[in-house]
Amino acid sequence: MNNINLADFDGSDYSKGAHFFKITLWYFVNAFFVRPSIFPFIKIKIFFLRLFGAKIGKHVLLKPCVIIKSPWNLVIGDNCWIGENAWIDNLDRVIIGNNVCISQGAMLLTGNHDYKRSSMPYRNGPIVLKDGCWIAAKSIVCAGVTVHENAILTVGSMTSKDLDSNGIYQGVPAVKVRERIIEK
Repeated sequence: MNNINLADFDGSDYSKGAHFFKITLWYFVNAFFVRPSIFPFIKIKIFFLRLFGAKIGKHVLLKPCVIIKSPWNLVIGDNCWIGENAWIDNLDRVIIGNNVCISQGAMLLTGNHDYKRSSMPYRNGPIVLKDGCWIAAKSIVCAGVTVHENAILTVGSMTSKDLDSNGIYQGVPAVKVRERIIEK
């Protein structure tokens, strides 16, 4: 019988995408200026994210207590909303299109572990949220997923598979429940 041995995990197969000094400096800037609820100045938060390599469009609303692990792996388009306590755990690239809403408590998880190997090394993949999609409150998007144009992942749902354009998805795991019809 093979046993899990987490002592063998060293993460050497994973690059954080930045050098030690940048990662350490981001830890403190994030803790004092980007993440806290007592610092409401969105333009300064966005300034720091850009300074650390994030590509951010115009008119982005970044609410308090948002967790962004690696800004150098983040692209956000124009007119996006990111709600309180959203977590962008971007060990890999996260690309967010235009007019995307990520509601409060939603999680974008680009990283996971390979449970088939005893040392459980990282198994990461990018997340792409295309224009007009909505990741509702407390929902989870897993590594390697593309959420296509205008799709919705409803409250408390989880997806590890791509979501089709204009689909409304619900549940754990999420399944398509209907089409999204946008009225003018």
